[in-house]
Amino acid sequence: MKNLPTSSALDIELENQWLNVWFNQPEIRNPLTTERVNGLIDLCAALETRRDIRGVTFRGRGGIFCAGGDLKAFKSAFEGSREAVVELSLLGGRMFNAVNTLPQLTIMAVEGAAMAGGFGLVCTGDIVLTDTHTRYALTETMIGLNPAQITPHVLARLGSRTGRKLLMSAASFKGAEAVELGLADEVSDGTAAMDEAIARIQNQIFKCAPGAVAATKNLILSLPYLSGSEQTQLAADSFVDCLLGEEGREGVMSFLEKRKPNWVPVNTGEGS
Repeated sequence: MKNLPTSSALDIELENQWLNVWFNQPEIRNPLTTERVNGLIDLCAALETRRDIRGVTFRGRGGIFCAGGDLKAFKSAFEGSREAVVELSLLGGRMFNAVNTLPQLTIMAVEGAAMAGGFGLVCTGDIVLTDTHTRYALTETMIGLNPAQITPHVLARLGSRTGRKLLMSAASFKGAEAVELGLADEVSDGTAAMDEAIARIQNQIFKCAPGAVAATKNLILSLPYLSGSEQTQLAADSFVDCLLGEEGREGVMSFLEKRKPNWVPVNTGEGS
């Protein structure tokens, strides 16, 4: 599909410059199998330079987002070497980081359940939409494990206070509370309402320059790890790159000429 890698663990649909990525094993609750993790890593690598793709929605078939890690793989680890288990964990970490740093805006459309690693994947999204009945929990400590690779993403999304509580206690909650806690941005009741929310966000993002969105996301992810002077320098360099680039010139001229910039689809209304 337009030079995007395929995986039997993912259903990929590209429509009107927007990519929909579906986890496609609802009969086993869409776990993060090794094949699915590798598929996501490969897909994210291909998307790094695809400014023609404006956003990505992650969703689960069968009304279930993701039940977390593949416990069968964990069981097989008992018979393997420590090095093999380390590599398995590192693979998961690379996947979470790859989704987190995608240059496109990402939507996590969460229905049914997002447990353990599935919860962590939710935390890597830019915008999180939840169904009112979706169940969430970081269940690792209940089976003698720690949340490991998802911990930095959970803390980045929820902050230390709420993150500590949920990471250690394995407490569960549903959609409305997910919004209250800051995990989700909006709550919907049913698939139709979720679809409408996605369409509304897409319409807004289509008004934004894809390169500027990518540059802004890079700032958001980079600035917290820099000193004050480094933040100032990176912000200045990034701003100049945007202003003097094709999008900056087009955006400024379109404003002065009272027309839409060339990245806005013709069917995107000002009042939408």
